[in-house]
Amino acid sequence: MTDTPSSFSQSYAQAREKFLNAAHTAGLQVDSNIHPLPGRDSETLAMDVVLDGAPDANALLVISSACHGVEGYCGSGVQVHALHNTGWREAARARGVAVLYIHALNPHGFSHMRRVTHENVDINRNFQDFSKPLPDNPAYREIHPLLLPEVWPPDAANATATARYIAERGMKTYQAAVSKGQHEFPDGLFFGGQAPTWSNLTLRSVLKKYGQRCQKMAWIDLHTGLGPSGMGERIFACADDEAAFARAKAWWGQGITSIYDGSSSSPMLTGLMWMAAYQECQQAQYTGIALEYGTQPPEQVIHALRGDHWLHLHPKAPEPLRQHIKQALMEAFYVDTDAWRSQIIEQAMDAMHQAVSGLSAA
Repeated sequence: MTDTPSSFSQSYAQAREKFLNAAHTAGLQVDSNIHPLPGRDSETLAMDVVLDGAPDANALLVISSACHGVEGYCGSGVQVHALHNTGWREAARARGVAVLYIHALNPHGFSHMRRVTHENVDINRNFQDFSKPLPDNPAYREIHPLLLPEVWPPDAANATATARYIAERGMKTYQAAVSKGQHEFPDGLFFGGQAPTWSNLTLRSVLKKYGQRCQKMAWIDLHTGLGPSGMGERIFACADDEAAFARAKAWWGQGITSIYDGSSSSPMLTGLMWMAAYQECQQAQYTGIALEYGTQPPEQVIHALRGDHWLHLHPKAPEPLRQHIKQALMEAFYVDTDAWRSQIIEQAMDAMHQAVSGLSAA
């Protein structure tokens, strides 16, 4: 079993290499879905998929990383560690549970150190029915000009206006307005898109290929950026279904939170990625969580995201400013300490073992 720090990486290219090597060492085949664009360093980008277990297993556990690209620095480390962890692999096999690792749902964002895809889309707002009118977000419309000022760092007038909005409405309202998702401003934050992204279509293909033979499916989607630093919040990741919520609490504990009852650190969202499990694997009883690890306070995370979106709109920004913005974004979604990484691994492995127990129960 590899030690915790060595499972994590400093770039997407390094993370992918570690994932592929871990799969090779485990004697597992890799199914690479190649992205149409190159990475930051001209490297190949891919949504790499590894199945550990029988293709026709009755129970399937999906473990995915980098839905929001830069968050892949955390999620990839968990996946690499798990593939090297023989005790974990043997425990899943002994219970008859196959494990599907989906590495880098959004490889472009992972490589270029962005949260969004090359289409500037948040995948976890993109799973909409685009044949129907898309959700409206008037709260975002109101603050869009505030979020993306002409200059960065924001001038005094912008900083004052932002502080006033938070003081009058509250941080939770500000966070919800920004992050709920919007389909009106393609250059804006948390843009859900106006058509399915490459990641959306590719993930659906993966689920069709690997998820249509199981009768029970669990999904742990690895995220960062919300909540107290190092704490892994288990956020219910299913449709608003009472039976599924009861299963999730039985498997992962009564402390599981939900966007539906307002208990989660995430606001109410639409276009959620894991809804594809119902659409592409209709035969399976589905139960899932987003494992959301905290990093920094929400106002710092949103500020870092604003800076990154500003930079994307101003590609000729001075190099020192570019580096400062990218470093702030990285720190908003990944805490570069062994203590934080150890917390990540410990909580992820615990949740994964709990999922296997739940899937294998009669």
